[in-house]
Amino acid sequence: MTVGVVTQGQTAVVTLSEEASNNAFDAVSMAAISAELTRLMDDPDIRSIVITGSGRVFCAGADIQSFKYAIEDGSAADLVATLTGILHPLLVRMRGDPTVMVAAMNGAAAGGGLGLALACDVRIASTNARMASAFFRLGLSPDGGTTWLLPRLVGIQNTRRFLFEDQTWSAEEALDLGAVDEVVEADELIPRAIRIAMDWGRWSDQSKRSTKQLLDSQSSTFFETQLEFERMLITESSRSPDFVEGVESFLEKRDPIFYSSDESE
Repeated sequence: MTVGVVTQGQTAVVTLSEEASNNAFDAVSMAAISAELTRLMDDPDIRSIVITGSGRVFCAGADIQSFKYAIEDGSAADLVATLTGILHPLLVRMRGDPTVMVAAMNGAAAGGGLGLALACDVRIASTNARMASAFFRLGLSPDGGTTWLLPRLVGIQNTRRFLFEDQTWSAEEALDLGAVDEVVEADELIPRAIRIAMDWGRWSDQSKRSTKQLLDSQSSTFFETQLEFERMLITESSRSPDFVEGVESFLEKRDPIFYSSDESE
């Protein structure tokens, strides 16, 4: 799988493209995707990333042909462990990193590719987009964070039906359920995703990182615990140069100008 990267200001557009395997993951391509996204998240000049696919597919998850070969030589479990060992740390990094992640879903997202989309901060779908799990059809249980991420968007029972009934959601169905945030025409997808990425990415790294952590923790902690977590993070934020800039810009009646953590040091 090739990974194309184009930058517009402080936003990077990452395109996954390999028509022959429908943008599927194998160990090599998964490692390439992880390396490229990690490199961009490490880049202080990049404040937001748009992830998209090519043709009719956003990302179809694991390469089934690779599974067939692994079953034949007895290495299937090793392959699954390798793929999840690459994908899952990437998703953890995406969820906690201040870089805003936008999924521009041009087409079908399934399996681990669905997890990649769900791990983003916002999902913009073209009218051609589809969402499927495909795990049960393969005799597998879900991975890619699907069982943690999807219930937070659509509820536990909608997730249960999605998985157990092997459902495929159209873009409009996904929008109605809350799995995607917007549906646009195909020619509007990337421009709209870039605009959102630039808008969301402009805030301070401290605000973005802390908010991601707080939103992910809120459904699994008591209210008192969440309040203490909020207190800890907002106190930490108040020590940053971004807080100084925020207060000054507010009093001067202008938009704040925030820099990445590395740039402000």
